[in-house]
Amino acid sequence: MSATHDPSQGGDVLAPDSGTGDRIAFIGLGIMGLPMALNLVNAGYRVTGYNLDPAKTEKLAGQGGHAALSIAEAVADADTVITMVPDSPDVESVLRGEDGVFANAAPGALLIDMSTIRPDVSRALAAEGTERGFRVLDAPVSGGEAGAIEAQLSIMVGGAQADFDAARPVFDVLGTTPVLVGPSGAGQTVKAANQLIVAGNIQLVAEALVFLEAHGVDTDAGLRVLNGGLAGSTVMTRKGAQMRDRDFDPGFRIALHDKDMKIVTTAAREAGVAIPLGALVAQFVGALKAQGHGGLDHSALLKIVEQLSAPTEA
Repeated sequence: MSATHDPSQGGDVLAPDSGTGDRIAFIGLGIMGLPMALNLVNAGYRVTGYNLDPAKTEKLAGQGGHAALSIAEAVADADTVITMVPDSPDVESVLRGEDGVFANAAPGALLIDMSTIRPDVSRALAAEGTERGFRVLDAPVSGGEAGAIEAQLSIMVGGAQADFDAARPVFDVLGTTPVLVGPSGAGQTVKAANQLIVAGNIQLVAEALVFLEAHGVDTDAGLRVLNGGLAGSTVMTRKGAQMRDRDFDPGFRIALHDKDMKIVTTAAREAGVAIPLGALVAQFVGALKAQGHGGLDHSALLKIVEQLSAPTEA
């Protein structure tokens, strides 16, 4: 057992041994990374963060975490290293760089990549990490900014059972559905499928909303009753109101979903799997990015529906 501080109790409490130790390095403190790191702080872990934008690192430090000026500094004494960065090249740089994790973390550390990247890159990094003496998991998440803040993330994990078991206490802090889905790279494959479903769901909710508006339906009531039946979804629950209000402040940016759709369409093509609807939605996501909307929330797919729809007569 190890003593950790629970602010709600006003003193030290005993946290069960996790196999991960108490010291966590968290690399990447963006829209989702920062609240995830803060949830770990609040659970009693000693979290040292690093981010390219030092303002994000200072936010972590201001709420009980610790700030590092480099990846090397962050991981130097870490039992567990979590990476949460945008794309495959970013993960490769964080892990393989001279200042990176492989060169500076202690052998035997548990490395958990919670980014969304290409499955083949994830498998290659896991193989290299294992050769260097690390325990490696790919553990991308779903749930967006709200899920990260509320610790309600779905976590799809690829790797060895023993390493998943060791990481389980950390996963339980961050989400409600951590599941080992297969060997290294399997987590990223399931995440690609997740992003395919999410994009398609957003597109259909957008089409339904514009359809209701064109017929003068009370869209608040319409979406509410739709969400109570078989058409209901987490997308409708999380995104419906902001789509009605055309509020596209990013919880998950179009630019990132464009990257994810390229991952799933490429992986599907390589496996000989047809995803005709997914391929069409991928084009819509790419078109929004090309129009300069990459910084908007992915619910901005509604813009494409409006662009393609005939204007209603006054």
